[in-house]
Amino acid sequence: MRRKGYLTILLLAAGAMALTGCGQSGAAGSAVSEEAQTADAEEEAGADGTESSAADSGETEDLLEQIRERGELIVAMEGTWSPWTYHDENDELVGYDVEVARAIAEHLGVEATFVEGEWDGLFAGLDAGRYDMVVNGVDITEERAEKYDFTEPYAYNRTAVIVTGDNDEIQSFEDLEGKSTANTISSTYAELAESYGANVTGVDDLNQTFELLLSGRIDATLNAELTYYDYMNAHPDADIKIAALTEDASQVAIPLRRGEETENLRAAVNEAIDELRASGELAQISEKYFGSDVSSAPEGE
Repeated sequence: MRRKGYLTILLLAAGAMALTGCGQSGAAGSAVSEEAQTADAEEEAGADGTESSAADSGETEDLLEQIRERGELIVAMEGTWSPWTYHDENDELVGYDVEVARAIAEHLGVEATFVEGEWDGLFAGLDAGRYDMVVNGVDITEERAEKYDFTEPYAYNRTAVIVTGDNDEIQSFEDLEGKSTANTISSTYAELAESYGANVTGVDDLNQTFELLLSGRIDATLNAELTYYDYMNAHPDADIKIAALTEDASQVAIPLRRGEETENLRAAVNEAIDELRASGELAQISEKYFGSDVSSAPEGE
């Protein structure tokens, strides 16, 4: 998939940003490029050091109120992970997560604005208050749940061990011991591979992962089962296969900064997810991009 250089988004201005769940001061927006995503905390604070924040004043800003005041929900995602978030043949940003985020924004009475970046940068921007949420097929893990407040799940997904067609050495997760894999560093898949003793190579996106696998530079990769099927739909001649699958499905949800500022937003997003599921719209979006309903928990869970 082609990757867009950057999308124009609205930056929270007219007041400096507080860090990691401390809230934001001000709600006005101005244009910002992708380069601004990599600005460090000192640059965000401002050169004169006179910034103020909700934490400094002892007050807590309500993020849902800010979003509605500015009329925009700022959503971060990679934009390179089909069918969750990617660019189509017209270079338009599409995918399951894109449509789910738009539907949630509509429920909140605002427009969704998307900003794309690499995996680690998404969470750095969320921590710094540059984004309202990350919608990027994020699995709930114990480590992430300690740092972020997650919404209820809006998708369920099993993890697959993917190898080349002629690889018969790897037939289970235990067979990853001492083998080489590739994934975005700090992703759930990289962590799982490491837990089984694999040596993980860091990559920027899914396409690089499959390039390494098909060229023989890694033994396997871990990824979503549905991502594998989507890749095979686009590359039917690719000589790869699923060697093993997890028994249980992971829960995919939306991470929000911790704190009182996000409590109302989380409640509103949960309400939106419930309504989208009850109306069947969530299942319809899922069928469109996955060919099956990933929005409901597998039987037995």
